[in-house]
Amino acid sequence: MPRKRTQLSRQTATAKRLRLLRSNETPEENLHRLATQRAISEQNRLRESSVERSQRLVSQNIRTSANRQRESSAERSQRLAAQNSRTSANRERESSAERSQRLAKQNSRTLANRQRESSAERSQRLATQNSRTSANRERESSAERSHRLAQQNARTAGNRTRRQYNLLNSAFAYDYTLDYAELNGTNICRMNKICNSCQAKKWPAEAPGLCCSGGKVNIPKIPAPTSILKDLISGSHPSSKHFLNHSRQYNTLFQMTSFGAKEIREGKFMPTFKVQGQVYHLIGNLLPPVGAQPEFLQIYFISHTDQVSLRSNLNPTLKTDLIDALQTYLHDHNTYIQSFKYNLENRPTNDFKLIIHADVKPPNEHRGRYNAPMVDEVAVLLIDEDKGPRDIVLNTRDGRLQRVSEIHRSYDPLQYPLLFPFGNDGYCINIPQQNTAARSKTISCMQFYAFRLMVRINDFNSIHYFKGLFNQYCVDMAAKMISERLDFIKRNQKKLRAEEYIHLRDAVVNDGNVDASNVGQHVILPSSFTGSPRYMNEKSQDAMIYVRKFGRPDLFITFTCNSQWPEIKIELLPDQNSYDRHDLISRVFHLKLKKMIDLLTKKNIFGPSKAFVYSVEWQKRGLPHAHILLWLANKVQPDSIDAIISAEIPDKQQDPMLYNIVIKI
Repeated sequence: MPRKRTQLSRQTATAKRLRLLRSNETPEENLHRLATQRAISEQNRLRESSVERSQRLVSQNIRTSANRQRESSAERSQRLAAQNSRTSANRERESSAERSQRLAKQNSRTLANRQRESSAERSQRLATQNSRTSANRERESSAERSHRLAQQNARTAGNRTRRQYNLLNSAFAYDYTLDYAELNGTNICRMNKICNSCQAKKWPAEAPGLCCSGGKVNIPKIPAPTSILKDLISGSHPSSKHFLNHSRQYNTLFQMTSFGAKEIREGKFMPTFKVQGQVYHLIGNLLPPVGAQPEFLQIYFISHTDQVSLRSNLNPTLKTDLIDALQTYLHDHNTYIQSFKYNLENRPTNDFKLIIHADVKPPNEHRGRYNAPMVDEVAVLLIDEDKGPRDIVLNTRDGRLQRVSEIHRSYDPLQYPLLFPFGNDGYCINIPQQNTAARSKTISCMQFYAFRLMVRINDFNSIHYFKGLFNQYCVDMAAKMISERLDFIKRNQKKLRAEEYIHLRDAVVNDGNVDASNVGQHVILPSSFTGSPRYMNEKSQDAMIYVRKFGRPDLFITFTCNSQWPEIKIELLPDQNSYDRHDLISRVFHLKLKKMIDLLTKKNIFGPSKAFVYSVEWQKRGLPHAHILLWLANKVQPDSIDAIISAEIPDKQQDPMLYNIVIKI
């Protein structure tokens, strides 16, 4: 009987025969066949062109998509399970070198894909990834969630332990392949943390309340200057460089009060402003004595031409055209000058007095806000006006100088007309805090100026542009803070928890040669006042206790501020040097010193420590540095020190960073 002809196609019949043959082959034959097949495929892939490869991949993706769409949920689960099993088996068989190579290739592919994708593709990928993660989180049980969080915490703890272990004794093992400036324990990051309350820019490690005390301080920002003054400080005027380099001298020509202090100058180049002793401001009469030359405030009341001539003669090195332009600008915008001129021109008699109240506020403003006062709110005629102890009384002519109280609202604008050209009020003692239940609490002097000195986004803080004048302003306001605190201590001696001068009292009582009336008032500075005798004695006694307990310190470390730190340079304004912004220097040095102390005492880069003390000093050019004494649990041996001390210049190719540091020194 003839054989029935099959209905199978030639390709199907061939595939059937191959399946029969593969079902009967041994494992060795299977591995040999697959290896031969992979070799043939690799040779074919190497011979194909880019067009053929793209065509093959497109066809392969179409076939794969069609197969995926035809398969049932059970088939899909079975396929994924088989795929995961094969992957797990391959992962278990691979060596550590193969695993590292696979991960490196995978990271390279991922990085290349990330670089090629557009912003829309990236957003879509992240959205899909977040959706998958959210779906997985919703499906997991409480036990699975606890297990996942436990694994996550274990990984985090492991990473921290490894970093801690890597830093332990790391000071004795220098590695030129590491970028020490970018290590987690040393980098303070950028000044990109924004306060939610006042929009101030801060470094991440700075205290949250440094700028506005958590929203309690809310004073108006300084209005940006206009026309000539803005052009001069922003660099758009031809004489900007000259003006900014001589900003203190120009302000001296226009200040309405005299600045009293002992200025310290060491050498010809003195980029910082340094004073010794008490700082005070004096104000004279509205008009000079008959036949005398006008000074300070009195200059504003002579003719415009005479004002320019007199100011130019006071400092011939300054430009007359700038003096003329600034003089016109202040006459047009400064409320103090306008008020004084108005009262002087409309005086009822030749002998009258003007009073500037210490705490006057604009009548239509909120109680806690202090804007630039109107002309008639600056000074009023003293007829039946009540005079407070801190008010300023200006006579027509009496030849006497009056000291301006540090907590008078006019203390700042009278001395710094270029910093406050509109006459904005400074600090006074009755500015209430905001967003607090205790309405009786007021803003302290430190809180006021901490708020005023901050850099804020979308805010033109003009005082940061004035270089030398800004330095003088910072020193003046720091002296004001100290003076206010000393005055508080003096007035609250009975409330402070301080010991009495027992020995001095006994000496006065027992010594017949001492007149108690000549001793004066006893004012005790507590140890909490930095720099007081009790403070210095307490700190020195603490250090001596460490010596008594642990012996001599093992390490003496000097930590010096570097004006070339990128954290400082990147925040400077155009054409500024580091010594023009001591606010940035102080903040960066404070943060880096804290990082240094953490490296020594918590990261234990020299090994476990027992105790430490340090003191901060300032160099002649204004850069701070710290002297640190460190007691170690394991004493440092001479051999350990000799192993890391080198008296040669590092190799420029091998360690370019250390080479540049050594060459500069």
